[in-house]
Amino acid sequence: MQVDRSCVVSSAWCACLLLLFSTLIIRVTEVGGTHQSIPPSVVKLWASAFGGEMKSISAKYSGSQLLQKKYKEFERAVRVEEIDGLRLVKRLAEDMEEMFHKKAQAMRRLVEAAEEAHLQHEEDPNLQYEYFNAVLINEVDEEGNSVELGGEFILQPNDHFNNLSVNLSLSVVQVPTNMYNKDSAIVNGVYWSEALNKVFVDNFERDPSLIWQYFGSAKGFFRQYPGIKWKPDEHGVIAFDCRNRKWYIQAATSPKDVVILVDVSGSMKGLRLTIARQTVSSILDTLGDDDFFNIIAYNEELHYVEPCLNGTLVQADITNKDHFREHLDKLFAQGIGMLDIALTEAFNLLSDFNETGRGSECSQAIMLVTDGAVDTYDAIFAKYNWPERKVRIFPYLIGRESAFADNLKWMACANKGYFTQISTLADVQENVMEYLHVLSRPKVIDREHDTVWTEAYIDSTVSDGQSPVLMTTVAMPVFSTKNETRNHGILLGVVGTDVPVSELLKTIPKYKLGIHGYAFAITNNGYILTHPDLRPLYGDGKKRRKPNYSSVDLSEVEWEDKDDTLRNAMVNRKTGTFSMEVKKSVDKGVRNPKFRTAPSTFWRLSV
Repeated sequence: MQVDRSCVVSSAWCACLLLLFSTLIIRVTEVGGTHQSIPPSVVKLWASAFGGEMKSISAKYSGSQLLQKKYKEFERAVRVEEIDGLRLVKRLAEDMEEMFHKKAQAMRRLVEAAEEAHLQHEEDPNLQYEYFNAVLINEVDEEGNSVELGGEFILQPNDHFNNLSVNLSLSVVQVPTNMYNKDSAIVNGVYWSEALNKVFVDNFERDPSLIWQYFGSAKGFFRQYPGIKWKPDEHGVIAFDCRNRKWYIQAATSPKDVVILVDVSGSMKGLRLTIARQTVSSILDTLGDDDFFNIIAYNEELHYVEPCLNGTLVQADITNKDHFREHLDKLFAQGIGMLDIALTEAFNLLSDFNETGRGSECSQAIMLVTDGAVDTYDAIFAKYNWPERKVRIFPYLIGRESAFADNLKWMACANKGYFTQISTLADVQENVMEYLHVLSRPKVIDREHDTVWTEAYIDSTVSDGQSPVLMTTVAMPVFSTKNETRNHGILLGVVGTDVPVSELLKTIPKYKLGIHGYAFAITNNGYILTHPDLRPLYGDGKKRRKPNYSSVDLSEVEWEDKDDTLRNAMVNRKTGTFSMEVKKSVDKGVRNPKFRTAPSTFWRLSV
């Protein structure tokens, strides 16, 4: 049935005016008492005339009659069609997978070029090579000459990169402040990785939606395309180290269960305990959402850093890691270190947790932070770890003395680990990184070029014109293919590119979801990648980031899913549909989510 909305508007106005005029008449009569009242028929006539005039004006300027005419022309051709939710979500997942595949192919071309360039390169300890350092480009000395590793580097503003000044022909190299930018290993790596410039440009020409492309080297340097100038902080420092980033860690290693043992005996007082705290904190930096951990301090007794989590491992998300960091300051040194009881507890903890099926079910490791060991404790290793050697041991010797270094080295070698000595606070970050190379060896030897996607995060260098946008990163490891190192499992680094979450949403046709419908995606950990209720920014101008915005669980926004039925089904890679009641009036108070896993990714999609 067709409804003349202009008539409805006119009738509404008439009724409203009639009521208004009647009220005025009554008030005038009550106040004046002697005045003659206006007949209701006259008031009705006024209201009708006013309503007619309003109808005429609205019809003239709103185009309602023309719109009704157009609807009538297509009335027979238009029909209401019910959308098959499962079929829709399947198609959306396939469209998203196609976009993922396009990004992954760009990364694979970078991997192939990097591995080929390294294969053809011969290491030269005396190599001298001038490259474009991201901090030093376009810098001059007091005499107006370009500084070393600087030189003229053409930069032009580009709308695609938030109007930042970039160079679309060349990449730049960033070296962490705590590393020597002309170190032989750095220079050799920068030299052979110059081959990536052509691939960067080619990838961007093939897919203009690409933003930043980069190669993070296992040696520490970071090659970024397009080239852009980096600026140090007010202290002249750039703390960025690509090997600490989640995309690097996830691509370089498999998920892992880690127990960190910290020696708090009397010999650890003073600077040693400070270095130990920083070492533990740096180890936490290398753990991601796919990892599980706990920290145990030991002397004559065992002290779980968080007593409430005694005898278990917790997920290494931002919240848990920050919580444990707060407890590290409460450690104090006293007594005698009984490493045997600490090792026994760590082995039992890893074994019991693994049997529950809740851990990473991949690599297991014990990180030992101590100033020495009086024994090799081979009886404990023989009982709990040999001959399979499923748990790797990584000793970190704190301090300059090396009287007990041999025992710790033996532990590492006998348990497929790695020994490191940390003498000063400046040594911490670089030495902690060494264990990642060891844990990456199985992937390197098996040639597992797995593609990984990170959770959503905010990139302040790119915006939608109003505020920073949510991004995700696709990354892939790069291995040495030289025959002499093939069996050693040498990780060269990780390539990656950033993808705006808004680009993912372009594959979702909102007009097919209905007025109350929406799509959302989560990671394999149940964290939201995109959802209408994910609001990562707050404050004036929406420029302040909410704490832990990148680890918001689905259950925190889909609170009607009280038993986590939807969340668990999506995390477990299932496809299906189910109904759940809601308190607000939406489709008679019932919602029917449809969900599916995007193939070959860790994302789960639902509408």
